[in-house]
Amino acid sequence: MTASTRWIAVQFVLAGVVWGSSFLFMKVALTGISPAQVAWTRILLGSLTLGILVLARREHLTRSLRVWAHLLVLGLTFCVIPFLLFSWAQQHVSSGVASIFNATTPIMTAIMAWLVFRVERLKALQVVGIGVGILGVVVIIAPWQGISLDGSLVAELAILGATASYGFSFAYMRRFVSNTGMSALAFTFGYIAMAGLAMTLLTPFLVLTPVRLDVPIVVSLVLLGCLGTGIAYVWNQNTVRAWGPTRASTVTYITPVVGVVLGVLILGETVSWNEPVGALVVFLGILLAQDRLRLRRRTAQT
Repeated sequence: MTASTRWIAVQFVLAGVVWGSSFLFMKVALTGISPAQVAWTRILLGSLTLGILVLARREHLTRSLRVWAHLLVLGLTFCVIPFLLFSWAQQHVSSGVASIFNATTPIMTAIMAWLVFRVERLKALQVVGIGVGILGVVVIIAPWQGISLDGSLVAELAILGATASYGFSFAYMRRFVSNTGMSALAFTFGYIAMAGLAMTLLTPFLVLTPVRLDVPIVVSLVLLGCLGTGIAYVWNQNTVRAWGPTRASTVTYITPVVGVVLGVLILGETVSWNEPVGALVVFLGILLAQDRLRLRRRTAQT
């Protein structure tokens, strides 16, 4: 393994750990500020961090208005919409549950790439994998415990909306901006900066409400914005370019483990049996949807 290959693997793991920790950071931040303020702060801090890096490294930014229009779409669907949904939802569900639901992103990506953008043709086994992933979501929601439109269920649906937005973004990226000529850093800064512009315009409507700040809240916001919405997105983009989107998306195997462990150890959250079981079913669905189990079987036969 070369040094560059090892560095990509390190970035992959670091992104998973940081994103798994983000659910803890959001939970802490919500004790003093509103969900919209959490999303607003993390996006602006992320864009500021990446902007400083772009200037320091004198990165090339595209002059194509078409590309910037696509980056605006990605800023809305990859940052603004899911960040608002996740922040709102975590008022009603634990950080561990939110991190488990986040693992549905590859399933959502497969659905969007297959049905919406038609950039992938799925085999029958991959379609079965999508169905298995949906079954895993049902296990996590646990409808046998009774269905009521309380905050918890609506929050879980909101998180699924957020992961669907992530899935849309990955498929959109592949369909429209697979080659912009920009580095991973410049490309990531482009769509997060457009998200920052959108949130700046929405400031009078979303974030002009009272705040209560203390050291844990400020530290959580800085880590969530500068690290989780800044540096980690560059690590992920480097991994996507080196490994491809399918393999890179397996970072979602790391985030729920980190999210659940931190939720239990630091926030004292509890985990019901159906949540990790449902997560395992979702992971099985991801493996099938990405045709990984079949690939391994063929390799073994060879």
